[in-house]
Amino acid sequence: MLIPFLWMVSTSLKSPAEAVAMPPVWIPQVFRIENFIEAFEVAPFGRYFLNSVLITALSTLGELLTTILAAFAFAKLKFYGKNLLFTILIATMMVPGELLIIPNYLTISNMGLINTYAAMIIPYVASVFSVFMLKQNFESIPNELYYAAKVDGSNDFRFLWTILVPLSKSAIVAVAILKIIGSWNAFMWPLIVTNETALRPLPVGLLAFTTEAGTHYQLLMAASAIVIAPMILIYLFLQRYIIMGVAKSGLKG
Repeated sequence: MLIPFLWMVSTSLKSPAEAVAMPPVWIPQVFRIENFIEAFEVAPFGRYFLNSVLITALSTLGELLTTILAAFAFAKLKFYGKNLLFTILIATMMVPGELLIIPNYLTISNMGLINTYAAMIIPYVASVFSVFMLKQNFESIPNELYYAAKVDGSNDFRFLWTILVPLSKSAIVAVAILKIIGSWNAFMWPLIVTNETALRPLPVGLLAFTTEAGTHYQLLMAASAIVIAPMILIYLFLQRYIIMGVAKSGLKG
């Protein structure tokens, strides 16, 4: 698992000749720290970084809001057609994401949102998988708490945010972490719906190192190391929440 990361870091410190040498060179003769500086001079990575932070933050907040509300409705509320509607939602998970690119693009285009931040955020503010995982966690919390809160005069909204959400912190954090990693690494959709360089996130910005003359692998790996560093740190420090959240949701294997 660590070999690709080690190779990325090693290549980011190589000279252009060493980056394409055969057989491969694992340890460069001279560690070229300047590759990282040069990589940031090739493209406006400061702007790309701010775009990634904005898109990731808004997408995560949007998905958490829709996920919490939907999971609560399916887990605790009673309404006509609940099981059928949830079954239909689960069935959509069998549709490959690639098949949704064209209809999503047509929808965003008809709304006049092409080449905007909204185009990269709106289609991904909801996730059936997140709803399913959080619903399983909500169902593990005894209904007696819900009934007791209703007897005490609490409405559904207050019960959700003052009792259910605090008790499901690990699952909610797990959903947020998975969403943050997915949004931060998004490449295909932002590439399709943006035309201006100033709007693009970090993963799309890595295309700056691939030209008709070839790919500058040492610069590409230097920029890639910087791009994935925040996600590695987030995962390492918060991975216990992912494990706890998945374990409590009933997902196995």
